[in-house]
Amino acid sequence: MNKRAAALCGAAAVVAGMITSIPADASSGSATAPRTAPTAKLSWKKCGTTAYPTLQCASLKVPLDHSNPYSERITLALSRVPHTAKTYQGPLLVNPGGPGGSGLTLAGYVASALPKAVAAQYDVIGFDPRGVGASKPALDCKPGYFDPVRPDTVPSTPALEKANLARAESFAKACATKYAKLLPYIDTVSAVQDMDAIRHALGARQINYFGYSYGTYLGAVYAKLYPDRVRRLVLDSIVDPTGVWYADNLTQDYAFNDRHLAFMSWVAKHNSAYKLGTDPAKVEAKWYAMRAALAKKPADKKVGASELEDTFIPGGYYNGYWPYLAEAFAAYVNDKNADPLVEAYGNFAAIDAAGDNGYSVYASVQCRDAAWPRDWSQWREDNWAVYEKAPFMAWSNAWYNAPCAFWPTHSLHPVDIANDAIPPALLFQATNDAATPYEGGVTVHNLLGGSSLVVEQGGGNHGISLSGNACLDKYLAAYLTDGKVPRSGGEVDAVCETLPDPAPLSTKAASTTSRGSTLHGLLGFRG
Repeated sequence: MNKRAAALCGAAAVVAGMITSIPADASSGSATAPRTAPTAKLSWKKCGTTAYPTLQCASLKVPLDHSNPYSERITLALSRVPHTAKTYQGPLLVNPGGPGGSGLTLAGYVASALPKAVAAQYDVIGFDPRGVGASKPALDCKPGYFDPVRPDTVPSTPALEKANLARAESFAKACATKYAKLLPYIDTVSAVQDMDAIRHALGARQINYFGYSYGTYLGAVYAKLYPDRVRRLVLDSIVDPTGVWYADNLTQDYAFNDRHLAFMSWVAKHNSAYKLGTDPAKVEAKWYAMRAALAKKPADKKVGASELEDTFIPGGYYNGYWPYLAEAFAAYVNDKNADPLVEAYGNFAAIDAAGDNGYSVYASVQCRDAAWPRDWSQWREDNWAVYEKAPFMAWSNAWYNAPCAFWPTHSLHPVDIANDAIPPALLFQATNDAATPYEGGVTVHNLLGGSSLVVEQGGGNHGISLSGNACLDKYLAAYLTDGKVPRSGGEVDAVCETLPDPAPLSTKAASTTSRGSTLHGLLGFRG
């Protein structure tokens, strides 16, 4: 699996109001168990890896359509690190985000990254949501959709806009052709109902849940539909549920531009290593000059302007990638050597079969979850307005989500996650997170009664707990141990300072491996 899975974003759609989509097996926010046929006991088998030797795997069949429990069955892939302590606190379901991210390995990571005494009290449960990875069927609408070299994302000519529109429409049509029966059931509420089927199969009255990025929305929706089945709820890097999904994308474009500028400032600060100048604005100008040159002559027939954006967007998720990106940038500009840039593209951006699957599920969920503009003129107007102020990712993000303008299924309504019926939830949010901007954390804190918000002050990474910050992890461990959350009486309940930015690879302080790098290699596709 390449590092592409560590990168990229969330997204969002303008909606007039937030309406709870209640499944057929739920009523008034207090849900009953899905009306599934009797569930067989899960059969766990060893599937350990070198990194996570105690992992076990199982599969669970669930209805494709939960409103018709005896309908066609699909298969969910599950993983588990079983508890070892006498004190057992139940299953802890974990999700890396996306939508489209595989959670099987994340179970092993979470179990190993938590303090041993805490992890030992839980069965840490990973799962591939419907359509993802080892779950069957797994979606792959159009293999090779991201193969290089793609048209320049910035539609500076009618021909470029037409080419990008044709690509987006072709993806939507390919999904419709291959998965006509599946697409109406690839959505957040269906995934939440799958989670409750997992709970049922585990024989648990309640679940504990820990989700990153899109996984925060997944967890909040589960809590809304099944509040009596939530024991503990941890949400890290929080989606703004009031912008699902078109509006969240536009908001995120500004945040990614700010994060790119922070990277430019970091490169300028380390001019002795990169020799690109000490003025961040001039460094930024060199980056856009590199982009213009690659638009005319792609490097190694692989890295054009669009692929360059793909390569540097991961730096907006995790600053541990900055030293590698800066070296590729400097080599291209100073030495006319594109080899490091091509290597960086391969490491951070090239899409493999797992990436094709992840994107297919990403698009299927987001396009189904909420209303998207069907009139392209609205996309054009909105994204040019963003581009004028925040050019770094505006059009790349627009085309990434553009299949939703042509999606073959009608849209559902986003879920109003407001909830006073669950135990206190623990929320983590970095102030400068690009993929899920800070305001989303504050919004969810206000919507979840009794929740506690822990903020990483000055942090810009996406996915911050179990990523090396001992202050954050202290609050997580305490919560999972006894359910206690910090309280301040204000908007923020606790503040942790961010970790230092990385050092250039050429310095003795540089580190090529870290817990953060491992986590960001597991986080969900664009989320």
